[in-house]
Amino acid sequence: MMVLVTYDVNVTSDTGKKRLRKVAKQCLNYGQRVQNSVFECLLDPTQFSELKHRLESIVDPNTDSLRYYLLGSN
Repeated sequence: MMVLVTYDVNVTSDTGKKRLRKVAKQCLNYGQRVQNSVFECLLDPTQFSELKHRLESIVDPNTDSLRYYLLGSN
Protein backbone atom coordinates (compact mmCIF):
# COMPACT_ATOMS: atom_id res chain seq x y z
CA MET A 1 0.00 0.00 0.00
CA MET A 2 1.11 3.55 -0.66
CA VAL A 3 1.41 5.64 2.50
CA LEU A 4 2.08 9.36 2.65
CA VAL A 5 3.92 10.26 5.86
CA THR A 6 3.98 13.91 6.92
CA TYR A 7 5.48 15.41 10.03
CA ASP A 8 6.23 18.70 11.72
CA VAL A 9 8.79 18.60 14.50
CA ASN A 10 9.30 21.54 16.85
CA VAL A 11 12.96 22.50 16.38
CA THR A 12 13.23 25.36 18.86
CA SER A 13 15.44 23.19 21.06
CA ASP A 14 18.47 20.98 20.39
CA THR A 15 16.43 17.87 21.25
CA GLY A 16 13.85 18.91 18.65
CA LYS A 17 16.55 19.19 15.98
CA LYS A 18 17.77 15.72 16.92
CA ARG A 19 14.22 14.31 16.70
CA LEU A 20 13.79 15.90 13.27
CA ARG A 21 16.93 14.20 11.95
CA LYS A 22 15.87 10.85 13.41
CA VAL A 23 12.37 11.05 11.91
CA ALA A 24 13.74 11.97 8.47
CA LYS A 25 16.28 9.14 8.61
CA GLN A 26 13.61 6.56 9.47
CA CYS A 27 11.37 7.82 6.67
CA LEU A 28 14.26 7.61 4.19
CA ASN A 29 14.70 3.95 5.17
CA TYR A 30 11.13 3.22 4.05
CA GLY A 31 10.35 5.61 1.24
CA GLN A 32 11.24 8.58 -0.87
CA ARG A 33 11.13 12.25 0.05
CA VAL A 34 8.71 14.33 -2.02
CA GLN A 35 8.97 17.52 0.07
CA ASN A 36 10.97 18.48 3.16
CA SER A 37 8.65 16.77 5.64
CA VAL A 38 6.63 14.54 3.29
CA PHE A 39 7.52 10.99 2.24
CA GLU A 40 5.88 8.48 -0.09
CA CYS A 41 6.33 4.94 1.17
CA LEU A 42 5.31 1.72 -0.58
CA LEU A 43 4.78 -0.65 2.36
CA ASP A 44 3.19 -3.93 3.28
CA PRO A 45 1.13 -3.98 6.52
CA THR A 46 4.07 -5.30 8.57
CA GLN A 47 6.41 -2.58 7.32
CA PHE A 48 3.78 0.08 7.97
CA SER A 49 3.33 -1.12 11.54
CA GLU A 50 7.09 -1.13 12.08
CA LEU A 51 7.57 2.37 10.62
CA LYS A 52 4.67 3.72 12.66
CA HIS A 53 6.11 2.26 15.86
CA ARG A 54 9.58 3.68 15.14
CA LEU A 55 8.31 7.17 14.32
CA GLU A 56 5.94 7.35 17.26
CA SER A 57 8.75 6.38 19.62
CA ILE A 58 10.80 9.36 18.34
CA VAL A 59 8.31 12.24 18.18
CA ASP A 60 7.02 14.21 21.14
CA PRO A 61 3.21 14.11 20.87
CA ASN A 62 2.90 17.33 22.90
CA THR A 63 4.89 19.49 20.46
CA ASP A 64 5.24 17.53 17.21
CA SER A 65 2.77 16.45 14.54
CA LEU A 66 2.84 13.15 12.67
CA ARG A 67 0.26 12.07 10.07
CA TYR A 68 -0.22 8.99 7.89
CA TYR A 69 -2.37 9.04 4.76
CA LEU A 70 -3.17 5.61 3.34
CA LEU A 71 -3.46 5.95 -0.43
CA GLY A 72 -4.21 2.33 -1.26
CA SER A 73 -2.29 0.04 -3.55
CA ASN A 74 -2.77 1.76 -6.90
